[in-house]
Amino acid sequence: MSNGKDLALTHIGLLVGDQGAALEFYRDVIGLEVRADMAFAGGRWVTVGPADQPGIEFILEVPAMVPDEAARAAAQARLASGAQGTLIFTTDAVDDAFARLRDAGVEVTQEPISQPYGVRDCGFRDPWGNNLRFSQFPG
Repeated sequence: MSNGKDLALTHIGLLVGDQGAALEFYRDVIGLEVRADMAFAGGRWVTVGPADQPGIEFILEVPAMVPDEAARAAAQARLASGAQGTLIFTTDAVDDAFARLRDAGVEVTQEPISQPYGVRDCGFRDPWGNNLRFSQFPG
């Protein structure tokens, strides 16, 4: 029986409305690499992740992937009101990342600011309502 010390995080589900459009957004706009894109029973398995973190993948999930009818309806309702997942990335150049994403038309939720807890960060929202934050640590 696991006591939790042997656990490692490998996948995080991110609710999106269209896997093809999400793949283009996260690959071409955000800059993540594609880890998987294949058909599977009942749908399509699409994952992306940061190039320098091969052990972590974001699953671009659509409500149709949820096997339970009630949970699928709840996922659809969350998506309709803005998925509201959150991804926080670190970068060595938050102001450059901000300018690049703003200029690409990504919805800005917070311009770069130096936070009292020591990071400089900014915020965006993906086309499905998920929050994206980019942080730069001092030094």
